[in-house]
Amino acid sequence: MNLKQLTSLIAVAENNFSISHAAEQLHMVQSAVSQQISRLEEEIGTQIFIRKGKRLSGLSPAGEEIVHYAYRAIANTNSILEIGRDQINQVEGKLRIGATHTQAQYILPPVIKAFSQEYPNIELQIHQGSPKQLVNKAIHDEVDLSICTEALGEHPDLVSISSYRWNRVLIARPDHPILNLSLITLEQLCKHPIVTYVYGFTGREVFSDAFKQALLKPKIVLSAADTDVIKTYVRNGMGIGIIASMAYKKQHDSDLVFRDLSHLFPWETTKIAYQKDKYLRIHQQRFIELFQLTVSDLKAVSKPLGYQ
Repeated sequence: MNLKQLTSLIAVAENNFSISHAAEQLHMVQSAVSQQISRLEEEIGTQIFIRKGKRLSGLSPAGEEIVHYAYRAIANTNSILEIGRDQINQVEGKLRIGATHTQAQYILPPVIKAFSQEYPNIELQIHQGSPKQLVNKAIHDEVDLSICTEALGEHPDLVSISSYRWNRVLIARPDHPILNLSLITLEQLCKHPIVTYVYGFTGREVFSDAFKQALLKPKIVLSAADTDVIKTYVRNGMGIGIIASMAYKKQHDSDLVFRDLSHLFPWETTKIAYQKDKYLRIHQQRFIELFQLTVSDLKAVSKPLGYQ
């Protein structure tokens, strides 16, 4: 068994079981990729792929597990190389950060700036995605670190570090009648059209559960993964917006009025995570430190860990 076989296996699995697309990705001819797969199956003694004629249509049950360990083997090989680079003080290369839009837009800019000043020869890449996508990117070593609220703490192949807690705020145009209330309740929110996050992003499931537990049904007229999209439609008069507290920026959102809603919803925890077996280079460790230091200053819109 060799790394070329494992790389071919992963490429075929990632390209919807198309050997031609995998060969194109690997800059190989199709027959070479097929040969690598056949030799691997022969050595293991079992079929990795389900076949329909000459075509591959999926992974066998054993194949699912084999691909999982193939990803880990490639990641461990990369870790060995990273150890060598640290030993010769090779402070260059890439740092791949996976993040949701909210983290990339509202939390990461000061972290990225500070990191770039310390490590000018490291190219930073931000890979945006849904929480589920960010989990997969981290466990498959497609990113070095993933940052989001949902899913990261639930996967056994990831080390996750709790970073900060946040809640929600209401945003509305200054003339909206809900702003006349001295205390906003779930019942009052249900009387107005709401623009908020789509399921799978920025605590939407916890948000919806709060209404269900109160036997209430909010009027969700639009949902989006991008906070800036939510703000746009609130500005256009579609309704009130409910967004993550850290996503309201007074200098940019002065045309919208916000109200704290932390008395209505549970607090959420954002985490930063990486593959469990991954060797963290010195600059990767430093990024985590800078992230933790930056979010510790978010007390105006969040609560430090341990808050009850």
